[in-house]
Amino acid sequence: MGIRKRRLGEILLDAGKVAPDGVDSGLDYAGKHELRIGEALAKLGLVQPGDVVEALAEQTGMKTLARIPIDSVDLALYRDLPIGFAKGHKVMLLWPTDDGAVAAAIADPFLTAPLDDLRVLLEARIVPFIAPPDAITEAINRVYDRLARSAGQVIEEMDEHAGESTGIEEIEDIVDSDDEAPIIRFVNSLLTEALKERVSDIHFEPFERTLAVRFRIDGILYNKVEVPKRLQAAISSRVKVMAQLDIAERRLPQDGRIRIKVAGRDVDIRVSTVPVAHGERIVLRLQDRSTGLLGLDQIGMARPVQKLWGDMIVRPHGILLVTGPTGSGKTTTLYASLTTINRPDINILTVEDPIEYQMKGIGQMAVNPKINLTFASGLRAYLRQDPDVILVGEIRDKETAEIAIQASLTGHLVLSTLHTNDAATAVNRLVDMGVEPFLVASSLTGIMAQRLVRRLCPACKEAYRPHGGELQELGIDPDTVPGQIFRPHTGGCELCLNTGYKGRTGIYELLTVTEGVRAMVVRNLSSTVIRDQAVKDGMVTLRHDGIRKVMLGETSLEEVMRITSDDDVGLMEDAQIA
Repeated sequence: MGIRKRRLGEILLDAGKVAPDGVDSGLDYAGKHELRIGEALAKLGLVQPGDVVEALAEQTGMKTLARIPIDSVDLALYRDLPIGFAKGHKVMLLWPTDDGAVAAAIADPFLTAPLDDLRVLLEARIVPFIAPPDAITEAINRVYDRLARSAGQVIEEMDEHAGESTGIEEIEDIVDSDDEAPIIRFVNSLLTEALKERVSDIHFEPFERTLAVRFRIDGILYNKVEVPKRLQAAISSRVKVMAQLDIAERRLPQDGRIRIKVAGRDVDIRVSTVPVAHGERIVLRLQDRSTGLLGLDQIGMARPVQKLWGDMIVRPHGILLVTGPTGSGKTTTLYASLTTINRPDINILTVEDPIEYQMKGIGQMAVNPKINLTFASGLRAYLRQDPDVILVGEIRDKETAEIAIQASLTGHLVLSTLHTNDAATAVNRLVDMGVEPFLVASSLTGIMAQRLVRRLCPACKEAYRPHGGELQELGIDPDTVPGQIFRPHTGGCELCLNTGYKGRTGIYELLTVTEGVRAMVVRNLSSTVIRDQAVKDGMVTLRHDGIRKVMLGETSLEEVMRITSDDDVGLMEDAQIA
């Protein structure tokens, strides 16, 4: 290949892509993590992946691909190529060349063994192109997604082969599975499409004549496919087998868990079955473990709120509550908080129902009511484990609340959640549970209320000038609105699955327990009075924070009105970008 003598760091340095101390940092990082210098520099954010590709091309004399044209890839080349090989070696077959060779995209031009294997497999010469590793991985996933048959296609096949066995064997990577049982292929295809379409929940809903399947994407349910009624029992049995549930029990609710791989991505699935009028209703909650945990700077907090919350979570004692309805991102906020403060000199313990994420360096306990392991008993046991910080999944009763308060008063930081609509109502909820107001006042440090709003699709969102009625409904002064804001494009685009929205972000309301608020809590005043005092003390309401995101072009007025209540109207006259 005529590899030149110049080192990659020198090439990047001469091109002005990295500073001398950056090369030193990259070499140090590469040595510690057994990486090549280019990959290390890219991981550290010191150079762009494209710069590394260009430097490798100059070093080796190979050609490059800035992006991989998926539509031009010859799918026939993948007939005998396992996805594990392609992703493990970051190598991707592209198309046959005019002279009988096969073009391939590679991330590491010095890794020659995979190219030799491909040459033997295809009985053809391999012409390599250098491409960014992330681009290769994304392209591999898209190619194997195209190879996988859709749920609708499998339903058509099941109509022709209704009598075939459902099978019960376990599967490792469902994209790689060659099992031909139609029911298994149907469930596998649903899971593959769900991961591709950013689905958080899959609903199997039995009706008199059909089984409806719906996907929840960014908090909204969409119809996916309708399955003939005669296949309902087989699909239910297949899901139960995967979740290791009792397939013979159809009269009682059951809960289970599935661990699978989809296109190389580890996925955790929580399974819930409930008997209803026309069979069993099944809901699968999907959690893509490969996405990792988010930090406080990645979940949508405004900088002032993030700083204030960040100061609260490093305090040695007190109670911090995160409130909101189910599915509002409370657990994500708590895990982001633990990730921020997690270090070897702090003992962090959690008691959860269930454990959502495995976190290195943190002791995590799952509640089990069957053996009387509740939040209260788990929390009581943890107090004998010399904790610094304790996370309680949820405060549901007086006993848990009182133990949490006692823990905070004896020198522990306690984080937990409550199901209330706003921050101020959490105070009254604790008192309603039977906790004395003076104990609530002396232990509470802060309360964070939150919601999730859908992000506008960056590819197709459209600008417009809102009319006065919209602004008046939200209590916004028109003079504070920039010349234009954004709304979803009607019909969306391919990137956002034709919804106009792609992904979600949080809106937050942080109530700091100031002396003024503390005095009102001791007197057991209403949540409205406490809320008004918190606003005077500088609290930004949920709707106010939502409007901030509208002004920044992240979401729409319609979405903020859908998610937030009318309680904020009248508090928004000074709504501006924070």
